[in-house]
Amino acid sequence: MVCSNTFSFSLILILSFSSFFSPSQSHNKVSLELYYESLCPYSADFIVSYLPQVFEHDLLSIVDLKLVPWGNAKLKGNKTFDCQHGKYECLLNTVEACAIDIWPKLDKHFSFIYCIEDLALQGKRKEWESCYEKLGLDSTLVNDCYRSERGKELDLKLANETNALQPPHEYVPWVVVDGKPLYEDFENFISYICKAYQGTDAPKICTQASYLSTVREVEAEGKHSFCDMERVMTTWNKIRSTVASWTSQMNFFLVGT
Repeated sequence: MVCSNTFSFSLILILSFSSFFSPSQSHNKVSLELYYESLCPYSADFIVSYLPQVFEHDLLSIVDLKLVPWGNAKLKGNKTFDCQHGKYECLLNTVEACAIDIWPKLDKHFSFIYCIEDLALQGKRKEWESCYEKLGLDSTLVNDCYRSERGKELDLKLANETNALQPPHEYVPWVVVDGKPLYEDFENFISYICKAYQGTDAPKICTQASYLSTVREVEAEGKHSFCDMERVMTTWNKIRSTVASWTSQMNFFLVGT
């Protein structure tokens, strides 16, 4: 897990370099989609520890990366919803959705999201606004967005995109390459990108068998942890059922005596 006390200056340079040299044509590109929620530690770790490889290995020349910050949130109607990790996660999901909308260029919104998720991993989620200053970004547009109806509109848009997934997502991070979910093999996303690419100018990383084998070793050692809403709900339902059963038994005992 990569958690630095200061935002990585080298990542900013990589992002700027990649943005400048990446070709504008995308007809041969492979789609890479990340469905996540801001305070799921496994989503944050994927963004901080794994996604930067897209920039480090020049994969932007063959990849269209899309971030969808909704995850396991649940709509309640009237444009309200619950998030798996509470109201602060709802806030940061909206903030990151606004950043993507306001700064559509990947290098700009990814740097901001990376900074927020890095702070979340360090237990400093409430310091997220410091990312504006760290990256030299104007806070006005994003702040106005997440506090307004525009923020809610973006949330609903991302909710619809996430809920329309086929097959439906089961947990986050949920990584999809060219429309196909990687399930628990999401950390090995680079090998899937390389296999899916149909062009003739693949980046060097796609020809390095040693790199792919290293990924496999890391993958074998990992536990493939993720935030599973259904599992959480099932556990909660079991707890409620146990409490209800215990209460019923106590009532029966009291009435019987």
